[in-house]
Amino acid sequence: MIKQKSRDLRLRKVDQQSAVKTVNHLIESLLEYLKKNEDQPFFRDVSVLTSGSYYEMVKINKPNEFDIMLKLKVPRLELSELEEYQGLFYKVKLVKATRKEIQHFLLEDERTISATKIKEEMHRLVRKFISNHFKGKGWVINRKLVNSPAVTLEYNNKEKEDDVMSVDIVPTLEVPQGWPQAARSGPNIDNWLGKKCRRQFVSKAVYFVPKRPKGRNLKDDAKESWRISFSHIEKEMMQYHGNKKTCCESFSNKCCRKRCLQLLKCLIEGLKQRYPKELEPLCSYHGKTAFFHVLSDRVQDSLWSPGQMSVSFMKLFGYFERRALDGSLLHFFVRQHNLFSPPAFPKRALAFLTNALKEQRELEFPVLKVPSPSAALVPDTDALLHPNPINGTDSIVASERSFKHVYAWLVVVIVCVGIGCVFV
Repeated sequence: MIKQKSRDLRLRKVDQQSAVKTVNHLIESLLEYLKKNEDQPFFRDVSVLTSGSYYEMVKINKPNEFDIMLKLKVPRLELSELEEYQGLFYKVKLVKATRKEIQHFLLEDERTISATKIKEEMHRLVRKFISNHFKGKGWVINRKLVNSPAVTLEYNNKEKEDDVMSVDIVPTLEVPQGWPQAARSGPNIDNWLGKKCRRQFVSKAVYFVPKRPKGRNLKDDAKESWRISFSHIEKEMMQYHGNKKTCCESFSNKCCRKRCLQLLKCLIEGLKQRYPKELEPLCSYHGKTAFFHVLSDRVQDSLWSPGQMSVSFMKLFGYFERRALDGSLLHFFVRQHNLFSPPAFPKRALAFLTNALKEQRELEFPVLKVPSPSAALVPDTDALLHPNPINGTDSIVASERSFKHVYAWLVVVIVCVGIGCVFV
């Protein structure tokens, strides 16, 4: 069942080509618009960084979600960690005051970059772009969400009403001067991808997106905070995922790592569809984080051969279930941050998730099974081809059996009536 489900999750090339063509046209047009716009010069010098499951080649079912990061060119920055959020959220400031275009997006101190102002301007520019260039062409802008860093566009295909595609456009700050202290040791990949690879990752730039922490009564710094992002590193780890560099370079060296992640993503998506309110905090990134932890532990490529898919998926699922049971899923890059801790993941939701995962395991993953039609709805082909299947000697035997049954019931009825008459 697991192997069959993994095959069913693969994307069709025809769907991929159509979706990518549509998204590329949108993004290319948006970049051209931003570079020529006179409203806001700060957004003219942007570049694209693709991220997310589609570009990591682990998207499931349909190519209907795309993540596009728009890198904004900024002067040298200074980072201040918000301690109550264990290295995930930061206050971002300019090292020196400036009179450049970015000054319109600073707070009163004239150095702190406002996440709220950047998001609002990005949303305004994209809305104006759609109105001027893509009005009536199927693209609409979703309403703003407080905890989302993205401007989300939806595309409704007129030819296929059920075919809805979304694109998240996220304004991003690039910090090239080194990773912050909470992440400086790098991910735990020495035994998996090697020490050299870890050092190369840590030497790369790191990105920040305008996303505030979850929770009520946030402080002013938290409302204007930026969340650290390692999506570019994650995409690279997905691409070069083997313990040996030859992994997945040819058919003989294929592994099942990505398929196992796709199965876990399918399980999480299925649970969220069944219990949208109870599991609202759960997202695919929790499964992705668990996946990276398992890869750093089960490092040998031979453990992930296609023939080991069922065993490998159960190892991954077992790790995810244990993390939920313990209430501890550490961020893969910022190891002091627990993704299963409140308020981001309330205890009630975690308890519900634990029970849901246990139920899935005990019932052999009903979420992953393809629902079969009811037996009553399945036509009996034999009955249709032979409406009177009893004939010849079979009909005689059947008639004799029917007569004996009727005779026996008749005797019982007569005896009961006789006994009743005696008592009366």
